[in-house]
Amino acid sequence: MRNSIISPKAIIGTNVHIGNFSTIENDVVIGDNSWIGSNVNILSGTRIGENCQIHSGAVLGGIPQDLKYKGEYTLLEIGNNTIIREFVTINKGTASKGKTIIGDSTLIMANTHIGHDCLIGNNCIIGFNVGIAGEVIMRDWANISGLSAIHQFSLIGEHAMISGMSRIVKDVPPYVLASREPLSYCGLNTIGLKRRGFEVNKISELKDIYRIIFQEKRNTTHALNLIEENFQRTIERDNVLNFIKESKRGIIKGNID
Repeated sequence: MRNSIISPKAIIGTNVHIGNFSTIENDVVIGDNSWIGSNVNILSGTRIGENCQIHSGAVLGGIPQDLKYKGEYTLLEIGNNTIIREFVTINKGTASKGKTIIGDSTLIMANTHIGHDCLIGNNCIIGFNVGIAGEVIMRDWANISGLSAIHQFSLIGEHAMISGMSRIVKDVPPYVLASREPLSYCGLNTIGLKRRGFEVNKISELKDIYRIIFQEKRNTTHALNLIEENFQRTIERDNVLNFIKESKRGIIKGNID
């Protein structure tokens, strides 16, 4: 910990490594067995769980880059077993939601920025140089490939996979693979679903659901009604229906050949 600055008001768990030239301000909590690299800045209002890795150059809990922020007390909360790589910046919340949240077992690769009041779920992967604007919601197991940019207030569904260099300005429904420009539905995230134990019949069910959503010629509301009438109620079916019903930005377009 040579030349590191650690506030006596910070709460540091047991067996925590802190590298050289790092700064840990007051009102910071770091859980047991976490590893903090060199030249890391962990600012007031940051909460880090157990068994986390924070690599060199990261800045956590920075002031929101939002002109509406007036210095109110807000937080950044990071779950357990999460890895934050080099030069990642994550801002704390504003009065809008009060906190930015990063879930458990999530990997955030180098040079990524996550804006104020974002909610990143568990087991997510965020590639290198991804820019995530304020108040984005990214649900569990979502995967954003490198060099992508996500518009503020966007919603990314669980188990969705988005290809690299994507421009995300519409909501991305759960379980899908999204690619191309403009960003479009290109099928299911089949490989990811299989890795997580989804059975073949469940994957087929989801394919049939999305075929109706993106091929229905009338409108999305009619497609949702068809799904409710023709598919048994399951967790996955309801996740898709509820996501689309709750979308405020509208979902990505279909690209079914």
